Amino acid sequence: MTANSTFLKDDSVNKTPKYLIISQALRDAIKSGKAKPLEQLPSARQLALQLNTNRHTVMAAFNELIAQGWIVSQQRKGYFVAEDLPVNSSQQVKGAAGIATGTETDTNETASFNWQFTKPVDSSAVQVKPDYRYNFAGGLPDIALFPFNEFKSYTSEAFSRPNINELNYGNTAGYLPLIEQITEYLRRARSLINREIVITNGSQEALYILSQILLCSENSVATEAMGYEPAWKAFKSAGADVVSIKQDDKGMIPSALEAAIERQIKNSKPIKLIYLTPLHQYPTTVTLPVSRRHAIYRIASEHNIAIIEDDYDHEYHYKCQPLAPMASDDPNGLVIYLSTFSKVMFPGARIGFMALDKTLSKAIVNYKTIINHKVNVPMQDAIARWMKAGDFERYLRKATKVYNQRRDFMVQQLTYYQSLGKVKSFTVPDGGMAMWVEVNQSAEKLAKQALGNGIFIQQEGQFLIERNHSQDCFIRLGFAGMDIENIESGLKYIFTLTEHEGNDVNQTNPNLI
Repeated sequence: MTANSTFLKDDSVNKTPKYLIISQALRDAIKSGKAKPLEQLPSARQLALQLNTNRHTVMAAFNELIAQGWIVSQQRKGYFVAEDLPVNSSQQVKGAAGIATGTETDTNETASFNWQFTKPVDSSAVQVKPDYRYNFAGGLPDIALFPFNEFKSYTSEAFSRPNINELNYGNTAGYLPLIEQITEYLRRARSLINREIVITNGSQEALYILSQILLCSENSVATEAMGYEPAWKAFKSAGADVVSIKQDDKGMIPSALEAAIERQIKNSKPIKLIYLTPLHQYPTTVTLPVSRRHAIYRIASEHNIAIIEDDYDHEYHYKCQPLAPMASDDPNGLVIYLSTFSKVMFPGARIGFMALDKTLSKAIVNYKTIINHKVNVPMQDAIARWMKAGDFERYLRKATKVYNQRRDFMVQQLTYYQSLGKVKSFTVPDGGMAMWVEVNQSAEKLAKQALGNGIFIQQEGQFLIERNHSQDCFIRLGFAGMDIENIESGLKYIFTLTEHEGNDVNQTNPNLI
């Protein structure tokens, strides 16, 4: 093997150290097959003379290649190309015996390793981008309302006066001061007592853990006919079937649940969990009445089935005090209560929690150590300080007032479009962050047209377990995440898309304030 000074480029245009230039050139020669495995390289002295450089520079280049596995050094013999070359070269092609042939290939060719997936990894879930022109996603808070400057003082305290022991491993259940604050808050605001709290990376991690320790391929999960797809995917990841239970304008129908339980027993895939969003049902926003809650609880008790109660936006209720969670009246201890700070703060905070039976809590904490030792401690610490100071609930009152005003404004807007025949019907929700709206056209087509114009809305088919049951006439419109001006402008675009598609529809509605 020979070398020449073309390896070394003019230092006036190339600031890379010479030894790295030499090592790169030698590596390229090996990768292209110009230097074969086990072939001896020129000595450092010889190569230095060929390249008109210092011997120590060449030695540094050799040491770099030895560290990377391209060459080896043999005492009193010299330097040789390694027999087993690194596999990170797209230019190496394996022959029949699995040995690199040195055949040169396209350096832009991507790897083609045959990955064998054992879990579903489809990307069908809707990813909500942060930069839509108008974003009517139903579960988004208005992050601009969040008191970042106020919260910054609590994050600063968390770092300036940290509990050093808590920054280490251990305490997988969560940061004790935050657990204490959540326990007290749930007692006062949601009538929940005698529960073990486990902090999670959002409610989705909670759903995944529950799926892994409570479900298997021999089980089923009953859930509302329309609901939260990421939850279904968590259940399916454990091999369980998801069974659609008929719902009406009051929520899940207890008789339909009972019939499904009997049917699944006959099918040898008994229902082991019931997944519910009883307050502000996702996506229809209806609240499950007390009588149905009691009926569903009775059925679950009789069949030894646990209930997952996902109370994702309890804080935002406008007409009156919201119904207490089902977990607050749970004599058999079968209700697993989930909630999150994502709707109060912002989704990126990734702080959720479960309120559980003590036995189940131990199992969850033990399993959680496999996937995640603990949730971000400084964030937990800051939230605990925020809650203890009372600023958390003060912010809740402010946000609730703003969202109430936005809901009322959206009602006003929808009433106007109803008078124009664009909207067929809608129900004013008692709380929550979105409205369920029936339109006089194809909801799926409307959502696609809106997306093409930079407007995000969700339509009925996206929430159905059994997609073929779609009536194709309902959309979900979130009102919490945008101010009144954007709600007005966004709705104006949505309900004029079919008439003025591609044209300017930014005209003022004189009948709206």
